[in-house]
Amino acid sequence: MNKNSVSDNSRERRYETRTVLDQYYSVEFRLKEIASTYQFKLRDISSKGMGVLVHKGSEVLKYLKVGDTLDMKYLPPESAGLSQSLKTQIAHITQKDQDPFKGHFLMGLSIIEKQDLDI
Repeated sequence: MNKNSVSDNSRERRYETRTVLDQYYSVEFRLKEIASTYQFKLRDISSKGMGVLVHKGSEVLKYLKVGDTLDMKYLPPESAGLSQSLKTQIAHITQKDQDPFKGHFLMGLSIIEKQDLDI
C-alpha cells in the first residue's frame, strides 16, 4: 500500500462525515430514564469525526457512556430541510481542560444506520 492510498481512504471517510455536518446543524435525543429531550449543536471535532459539547454539569452525562446507542434526530439549520433519525453510537466522552471548552465534555458521535423518521 502506498502513501497516497492511505490518505485517499482518510479523505473518503471524512467526506461522509462532512456530508452530515453540511446537511445538519444539531442533534436531538430523548433519555427515557428521565423523560427529557436534549438538543446539542453538531461540531466538527477532528479529522475523524463529529460530536457535541456537553457542559460538565449537564444531567445527560449521568446517563450516557461510551458505546451507548441512541436514536438521534439530526436537524438541519433553520428548518432548511428535513430532519432525519439516525442510530448513533457514542464513540468517546472526553473532558476538555483547556479554553475555549474548559468545563465541557466532548462527546464523539458515530452514525451506525439510518431509520425512518416520524415527523
